[in-house]
Amino acid sequence: MASESDDWGFETRAVRVGHHRTAEGEHGEPIFPTSSYVFESAAQAAARFGGSEPGNIYSRFTNPTVRIFEERLATLEGGARAVAFASGMSAILATCMSLLKSGDHVVASKAIFGTTTILFQNYLGRFGVDTTFVPLTDYAAWQQAIRPNTKLLFIETPSNPLTEVADIPRLAELAHKSGALLVVDNCFCTPALQLPLKLGADLVIHSATKYLDGQGRCVGGAVVGDAERVGKDVFGFLRTCGPTMSPFNAWVFLKGLETLSLRMKAHSANALALAQWLEQQPKVQRVYYPGLASHPQHALATRQQSGFGGIVSFELKGGKDAAWKLIDATQLISITANLGDTKSTITHPATTTHGRLTPEQRGEAGIGDGLIRVSVGLEDIEDLKRDLAGVR
Repeated sequence: MASESDDWGFETRAVRVGHHRTAEGEHGEPIFPTSSYVFESAAQAAARFGGSEPGNIYSRFTNPTVRIFEERLATLEGGARAVAFASGMSAILATCMSLLKSGDHVVASKAIFGTTTILFQNYLGRFGVDTTFVPLTDYAAWQQAIRPNTKLLFIETPSNPLTEVADIPRLAELAHKSGALLVVDNCFCTPALQLPLKLGADLVIHSATKYLDGQGRCVGGAVVGDAERVGKDVFGFLRTCGPTMSPFNAWVFLKGLETLSLRMKAHSANALALAQWLEQQPKVQRVYYPGLASHPQHALATRQQSGFGGIVSFELKGGKDAAWKLIDATQLISITANLGDTKSTITHPATTTHGRLTPEQRGEAGIGDGLIRVSVGLEDIEDLKRDLAGVR
């Protein structure tokens, strides 16, 4: 089956890749809730630990269920290897800790998840890794920020929460000319809508908690890329430091991958309809969604993505008071900062996901007090419009 999978379509790979049936002949992927594995002999144990024989050693870094998820995600992203982690943030941390050292420099977008900003600024900085933050779509600023010791360029595209879209091939070329790597957080699009590795990126980051699961059940993350950096360096960090994905969570995520393509198409259709409706509402100052012709990177998103995703943000007239009033008035949409769920969610980024940033940092990232982010789920679109009736 492995050799045939090279010719399979996306949906087939999302359902079939990675499952190597056991002697029990199971049809569904098994969960292996075990911490350790039994070796046939002392010699085999030594060979496994020494790396001369592949196989399971200890579930901190080798587990068959986790491996199915890793193989499936890697083939969907077009990478040689994926490594799963306990969360999306631990995947970002592992990438940085395995590929950077004291004295190195990172250039990151200002338009990234607030916790990612804090990781770069407050924690990596303690270990001598300096980070410069630049506007996502200001390519002259990216060029100017790069130094001789720059090792990573880090972006989210589309960004959270304003859905800005970066030109991945352009930033990849810029990174590679300076000897740096381009890392793309592909959380909003997933491989169903965007393939950063094929566009020139070196590594892809996922919060599997979001669309890969799709139903808000578990927390997890992953890094996808080549066999050397991901398969050795990033995996080596996992093996030693242990931010491990549990077998049960891996099983949930790999089952989520089976419906990823269908869900992302449905999320995108609902989000576009809601964004177009929001643009017509008198209390809405501005709508941020790449599928709208009014979006400044609409043409780029059309070229770079096969769909526009499920995240819609909008600026409400009246600032924080108006935003909170609208959020509190919703009855159907869930007030939670999570996203990527079949259930629509709503949040106020300035006081939740980006609440730990300073007002200056939020201002530079374009996150105003009236901004609301909706992760558009799979409910009936007319029901969602009625639940947001306060924008009329």
